[in-house]
Amino acid sequence: MLGKCVGMLILVAMLVPMAHGVTPSECKTEKNNLVNNCRPVIFGRDPSPVCCQNVRDAHIECVCPYLGPKAASVIRGIGVPRVVKLIEGCGRSVPRNYKCGSITTPP
Repeated sequence: MLGKCVGMLILVAMLVPMAHGVTPSECKTEKNNLVNNCRPVIFGRDPSPVCCQNVRDAHIECVCPYLGPKAASVIRGIGVPRVVKLIEGCGRSVPRNYKCGSITTPP
């Protein structure tokens, strides 16, 4: 369960432009907010307004380190194209062929 949430968190946040100067504490808060507020997406629900806000606010350097083979497997199980569509539905553009950890977005 937590692995699925972390997987979604990572794919969502990896698509956010990089920002400099994010502290480890801020990264932990962002990760926790994404996991907690975007959890229903894992179960097929649409992202809530709070989830979408967390998606737009997240920093890539906070989440890419969590995208190892296990989390990538979860994301692939959900379907990368579906996750990309959900992210774009939150108002976040998704770069094509973008590699973050063990996952790459579609061309």
